[in-house]
Parts: sequence; C-alpha cells; structure tokens
Amino acid sequence: MKVYVFPGQGAQFVGMGKDLYENNPLANKLFEKANEILGFRITDLMFEGTDEDLKQTKVTQPAIFLHSVILAKALCNPFKPDMAAGHSLGEFSALVAAGALSFEDGLALVSKRAMAMQKACEAIPSAMAAILGLPDAKIEEICVGIKGEIVVPANYNSPGQVVISGTIPGIDKACELLLAAGAKRALKLKVGGAFHSPLMKPAREELAKAIEDTPFNKPICPVYQNVDAQPQTNPGIIKENLISQLTSPVRWTQIVENMIAAGADHFIELGPGTVLQGLVKKINKDITTEGMQ
Repeated sequence: MKVYVFPGQGAQFVGMGKDLYENNPLANKLFEKANEILGFRITDLMFEGTDEDLKQTKVTQPAIFLHSVILAKALCNPFKPDMAAGHSLGEFSALVAAGALSFEDGLALVSKRAMAMQKACEAIPSAMAAILGLPDAKIEEICVGIKGEIVVPANYNSPGQVVISGTIPGIDKACELLLAAGAKRALKLKVGGAFHSPLMKPAREELAKAIEDTPFNKPICPVYQNVDAQPQTNPGIIKENLISQLTSPVRWTQIVENMIAAGADHFIELGPGTVLQGLVKKINKDITTEGMQ
C-alpha cells in the first residue's frame, strides 16, 4: 500500500519549487495564487532568496506547505494515496492534499499558525533539543523530574531519537541530565522556540478559532494525525486534533508503525528534503521509501 508523507519546518532550501513553477502550468498558477493570498511574493524568496529569508517564520511554514501541496496536485495526478500523514506543519499539507481542506483555506491557516507561533516564541524565551540514544520512557522520566521549568517530549521521531521542548533553563538542565543518563547526544536545535509544548498555548488559542471557522471535508484517504497517531476521516475529530497539535507531541514513530501495521509498504515523501524517508528507514529498514521535490 502506498503512503504519502509531508515534511515539517526545517526542510526548506533556497530554490525549492522553482523547477515546478517554471515547467508545470498548474504549479505556476497555484504559486501565483499563493502570492495573492499571502500579500507578498513568497515565490521570490523561495526561488531566489537567502537562507535568512527562508528562516523567517512567515516564510518558512507557508513555503514548505506550498512546495509539498503543489507537488501533490501537479505531479500526482490523480492523487490517490492509501494513507497520508505529515510531520507537524506537514499535517496541514497532508490534509489539503487529501482534500480535507481547500488549498486557499489550508494556506490561510498555515500563515496564521506561523504568525501565532512566532508571537508565542517571543513571549517566553524557549528552545528545543534533539536527544539521541535513550529510550522514550527514560527521556519522559527525566523531563517530568525537572521542577520549576517546562520540559516535555515534543517529537517522537524514531526509536532512539526524541526532540524535547521547553524553557531555556529547563532544556539546559534536561540536556545535562540526559547525557549523564547515557544519551549519545543532546543537541540544541536552531529553532525559534518551544514548539509542541505548553508554551505554545497562546498560539493554540489563536489558531483554534480560525480552525473552528474553516470548513473541513472528509479526506479521500485516512490521515494519520500527530496527536494520536490514528487514522482519521471524520472532519470534526480532524479539527480537534489539529487544534491540540500545537501543544502536544508529534508521535511520528507511532504513526509510521501504525501505518505499517495497516499494510503500508511504500512511503513517498512530498516536499523539500529527505528527513522523513530517513526516519521511516530507522523505524523499519525493510520499507521502501522515495521522495519527490
């Protein structure tokens, strides 16, 4: 069974989507529509900008979303996956590609999400760190044991790779304790703040009303969502999970395991980078993976 997966923040690169824009009429039309919706020419920054341009929150998330969704619409014709999923931001891409959201509404929500997250990051200094080589349960135990600070698992990426999220003093203390407990690495990430943690509550509240006011449809295939790692087709449940996503961990390991248990044997990553292909292989080395950029 064929599965399409969509990457999240951090996969961006200068030049992303340019060939698609120049050589596919439908892609060209959709990129230009996105420029109108956003009120600035995001294509100029994607195709000819700098790394710093692409690191702007208002650019990064819509850029990755656009690259992924337009690939699905322009190159996968017809787009008929057996299942779909996206990592963090990529969940919006998956939902639009699978028809649960219109292109226009999906882009508007992603843009609002990016702005809300940026505001939350600026309100309280915070950080994230990748922890390698420890069992999930040990990481959870150490995070819970840090008193007076917020530190939580944010991304369960693959066995032995978990990203934690929280206040800067909390992350620093957690990294120290996790290394002492036997972690191979505890690497602070170059991100704007503590994504998928309680510190994103203001962003969640801001995004909730926008999601509630946006029409959702039944997707053409089950979409495995970050919050519960379960296949969803009910628009009401999809909305609830999407609202919860900002303050809940991304359960990517569980998503991939559940998809494989349901018969998935061919994962195709749509969008910039190859991160998700690598994570799928770490979860199950026997699975076929490929990417389209």
